[in-house]
Amino acid sequence: MRFWKRLTVSLCSDLSYNKFTVGDLECQEGSVNLFASSEVEKAASYSATSGFVSCLHSHRCTKNRYNLFINCGGNKAKIRGTTYEDDLWEATPSSFFRSDYWACSSTGHFTDCNIATYGYTVKNTSILPMNNAQLYMTARRSAISLTYYGFCLMNGSYNVTLHFAEIMFTDDKYLVLANQSLGRRAFNIYIQGKLVWKDFNIMIEAGGVGKEVKRSFTANVTKGALEIRFYWAGKGTTAIPDYGPLISAISVDPGFDPPASKSAGTVAGILAAIVFVVFVIPVVLWWRGCLGRKDKMAQDLRGLALQIGLFTLRQIKAATNNFDAANKIGEGGFGSVYKGFLSDGTTIAVKQLSSKSQQGNREFLTEIGTISALQHPHLVKLYGCCIEGNQLLLVYEYMENNSLARALFGPEEFQLKLDWRTRHKICLGIARGLAYLHEESRLKIVHRDIKATNILLDKDLNPKISDFGLAKLDEEDNTHISTKIAGT
Repeated sequence: MRFWKRLTVSLCSDLSYNKFTVGDLECQEGSVNLFASSEVEKAASYSATSGFVSCLHSHRCTKNRYNLFINCGGNKAKIRGTTYEDDLWEATPSSFFRSDYWACSSTGHFTDCNIATYGYTVKNTSILPMNNAQLYMTARRSAISLTYYGFCLMNGSYNVTLHFAEIMFTDDKYLVLANQSLGRRAFNIYIQGKLVWKDFNIMIEAGGVGKEVKRSFTANVTKGALEIRFYWAGKGTTAIPDYGPLISAISVDPGFDPPASKSAGTVAGILAAIVFVVFVIPVVLWWRGCLGRKDKMAQDLRGLALQIGLFTLRQIKAATNNFDAANKIGEGGFGSVYKGFLSDGTTIAVKQLSSKSQQGNREFLTEIGTISALQHPHLVKLYGCCIEGNQLLLVYEYMENNSLARALFGPEEFQLKLDWRTRHKICLGIARGLAYLHEESRLKIVHRDIKATNILLDKDLNPKISDFGLAKLDEEDNTHISTKIAGT
């Protein structure tokens, strides 16, 4: 079938997912949705989206990505250091939207009258407390088909997490529906064109309304593109609750170790880190041997802190409730560790240098200089530091399950029952982190203090290596191993 541009169509015409033999049409012309409306052509030149949706074939990527986070139907949100992009475009019964790295197609007309009230994005009407509430204040819905399309992705295996919550109805309405066995929202989920869940029902999976439910899938990206589609197959009701898919957020993380960035900023950061590490010993000697220059030293340290972010003491006190003992989550040779909350809701862990620590100043400098140049899924992320008065503080991402030492050997109420699959995952994650430090990073780092207390576990029991206070650069020309005792 040949499609001509002069074809007269009605307002909001849906021509998506057809087999037109067209050339270079856009995904939407006016109110005509042409998403995936033609057969895929074999292009002579490489395109990140070749082999998938032909209307995105002409898109050129400025750089490759290895993740994607979307707050469906909502504003930009920052959850535990991860920024979810906003999704605020206005959908119609047949519409298409494209940003720099993702696109969305929505088709289908709601037959009931409440579309004037809710539209194609809905707000949370439940008052129940929820985890990661920012992701569930709104959601995007469609009557028939809703497709999210990520492009410019590095090839490889990805972990796709879909966030759902039935936020359109209150508990009272849900109980009435449940008692009468009426009302059902059910839709199919496709990843890369493959059906991964048939007749998905949010309320059943979550155990009610206003409750978070996440489902994770593995997707293989081979041509730089990822397709996530939600499709109503006629199994849900056409009354309350509305039929059609409803999605709150999408998280796409790499199942592989992304290569180190070669951007100018990263190179500059690595060079700066080398300079700082090389001058650690002179700086510390200067600080200890000449107290009259302590203010000047603090000034230099602030310049170092700007490489990763500088927090004020007031911010840290507000986040930790003035270092309240109730927020204390750990104690080490460096000092105490406190849990805190920044004003944007980000949960953090604050490591406070103890005045009794004999190696604290050196560890503080080494840790900043080392971690500021390293980024890896199995290395703890350093948000910044605070250098004010006599306080030296490091601000990290918060790890929900504390350390591996506490999980295995801590008080009984804190111990975790780790099955062999989980233990294998933890061991493999630590090995990947060490392999990155020793061989894959531009800076070859020897940690020198790997132990259970320095292995932290996030909410999904993924391990991350922490505490680089005793780390040192591995000099390739030095073929002998130092046997000097370090660490514990």
